[in-house]
Amino acid sequence: MYTATSFVDEHRNEITAVATVVLALVFAEVVDRMLARRGSRLQETLPLSPVADTRLRLVRRLIFATIVVVGIGLAMAQFPSVKRVATGILASSAVLGLVVGFAARQTLANAIAGILLAISQPIRIGDLVTFEDETGEVEDVRLSYTYLRLDDGRRLIIPNEKLASGSIANHTVVDPRVQVEVSVWLPPGADVERALELLEDEEGVAGIVAESDKEGVRLSATTWADSARERGALAAGLRRKWLRRLREEGLSSVEAP
Repeated sequence: MYTATSFVDEHRNEITAVATVVLALVFAEVVDRMLARRGSRLQETLPLSPVADTRLRLVRRLIFATIVVVGIGLAMAQFPSVKRVATGILASSAVLGLVVGFAARQTLANAIAGILLAISQPIRIGDLVTFEDETGEVEDVRLSYTYLRLDDGRRLIIPNEKLASGSIANHTVVDPRVQVEVSVWLPPGADVERALELLEDEEGVAGIVAESDKEGVRLSATTWADSARERGALAAGLRRKWLRRLREEGLSSVEAP
């Protein structure tokens, strides 16, 4: 009779391999959660800088990937045929390098670029950056991809190799403050001076005449947000307050497109 014992004996290698992979995944997840909790406790007692936060995330993912790769390697080693093939391949390091390099060129390039980005820090978690005419806040820097959160809530996912080899405008790498600009339009003949005077009560706000044509006059007000996260709310509040004061003064205004 075909028993459970005979099944285990016949498929011992497969069962051991599967168990090894599962244990590696569980161990990697446990280690990752421990590091995440440790980072959260540090954040509560001593807030992490964007530089430290970016590097901590990279270290977590490198450790996770290393544990999983080692687990898969140990699982594959359970099969004698795989061991023989691996031994033959490893005997020729040049062939191995060519095969791995060709098969995983893009993946390796993105991973290496991710490590370089975490070390050199041209961008950090929370920075406001512009890449190929798209502006957003750096939400995460992973091994292969970087995630930007755009103003409309979309995520722009960029391969790290493109970031490392391209030009990035980082608006907050030196100073975390971000300049905020809002505009309003006045009809031709409106009292521009009075409209600009309405901004004088706002500390740190400067107003100018941005442009003028037959359609009207565009006024621009600029101020500074303490961080990239605050710029949207600050711009909306300043625009709403300015438009309300214009209406109270009897000046017809239209929000700039």
